[in-house]
Amino acid sequence: MSDGASEDFTPAYLKQAMKAFKKRLKLTRLDAESTLGGGPFSGGRSSGIVAIQPPNQYPRQVWDKLVEMGRLRHAGGGLYQMCQDPEAH
Repeated sequence: MSDGASEDFTPAYLKQAMKAFKKRLKLTRLDAESTLGGGPFSGGRSSGIVAIQPPNQYPRQVWDKLVEMGRLRHAGGGLYQMCQDPEAH
């Protein structure tokens, strides 16, 4: 069902990669929100960023494995996004 390269990834390694992805997504959103404008008394705006390029310290096979597991989805153009239902895996 899975290729030989993705069988080498331990659950702990995949969990670590997912944690790095979530952190990158959070930081990307925060960075975008801080540059959207609006004064110090505004309510702020959400960035609307849902897909990012995953951290490059993990090989692409890790991200493909997480897609296969239902944790992430391909968004096109080398971008990935989190699945809406985290219980779908």
